[in-house]
Amino acid sequence: MVVVTLQREKCIGCNYCVELAPEQFAMSKKDGKSVLLHSQNKKGFHTIKSHDEGIYDASEQAAKACPVKIISVKRT
Repeated sequence: MVVVTLQREKCIGCNYCVELAPEQFAMSKKDGKSVLLHSQNKKGFHTIKSHDEGIYDASEQAAKACPVKIISVKRT
């Protein structure tokens, strides 16, 4: 299982995550911050859990490219 987490409140809106993993991330037109698609929000941490291993590589690239390091990707 792949777990992707985004601390949305700390997002600076650079758009790297959307460019590297458009299936997982989108930019909000409302506030210009990243949105982790289909995620659950728990105290500011937006998380998805997926059995699709195919999302790991793109999500990991997005996490590494994030200048404020607010994306984490884990395999469980």
